[in-house]
Formats: sequence, structure tokens, C-alpha cells
Amino acid sequence: MSEIIVIAHNIRSTYNIGAIFRTCEGFGVSKIIISGYSPYPKTPTDTRLPHISEKLTAQIHKTALDSENMVPFEHQEVLNLENIKSQGYKIIGLEQDENSIMLQNYKRPEKIALLLGEEVHGITEEMRSACDDLIEIPMFGKKESFNVSVATGIALYGLVI
Repeated sequence: MSEIIVIAHNIRSTYNIGAIFRTCEGFGVSKIIISGYSPYPKTPTDTRLPHISEKLTAQIHKTALDSENMVPFEHQEVLNLENIKSQGYKIIGLEQDENSIMLQNYKRPEKIALLLGEEVHGITEEMRSACDDLIEIPMFGKKESFNVSVATGIALYGLVI
């Protein structure tokens, strides 16, 4: 089985972050990197005002159900993809793109860093170009995309089976 970390970049919703924690715990993800303006649970070296970090932690907990205490995570205000690549990870962006490989056709590498982008606009063009690969979940209905936390679960399932 591949080693997988998940990068949640500029995810706005605390509930999506919580659901991503819970999903990552279920699939044995080794670490979550929370970056950009994404909310994150309280950390020992937290510099946010206590009432803000406590409020965000409580909201994340509503959907994470304690998995936020089970899956190691780190917060990076500025995401450093090159540093992650230097640790042997392939950056795999989850994004609809003309260059995306359908999830069911993707040959997974040994070390995966699954990059998730913001809820509405996805992964920026600049970040897409920094990815080693882009994968896409096929859609069969009228909607054009899944919720980011749902898409995370589908992608992780496809990457671990």
C-alpha cells in the first residue's frame, strides 16, 4: 500500500476540514498538511487568539469526532510543495483539468501527497503546474463536482484499493 499524506489548501469550511480528518483516519493517511487560510485545530504553539482557536477546534470536532486527535497534522500558512517533493512524495492534485487522469486509470506511486483545493475554485493554475499528476473523479450526473470532503473520500478509496 502507498504512503499517503493529504494537503488541504485553502479549504474554507471547518466542517469540511473535520470530515477530511475523519476520512483520512479511516483510510490510514499518515499526515494532513493544512495550509493557506484553512481552519485547523488548536496546536501547542498556536499563535491565534485563544477564543478563535477554541471556536475553530470545536467546529472541526463536530465532524471529525476526535479524529483530529488521531491523525497527525501540521499547519503551513504558506504551502511548500517543493519541500514535500524533496521527501519523495509525488504531488497528486485532485482537480478537473484537461490533463487529469481518471481516478480508475491512475497508477499510484509509492508515496502520495494528495492536494485538495478550495471549495469553489479548486487548485490554482500555479499549483496545478507544480503537481506531478492530476487525477479526476468521473461525474455522471448533472452537477460538475463533489463536495471537497466527499471527493477526498472517493479519491482515497481509489488510491488505496
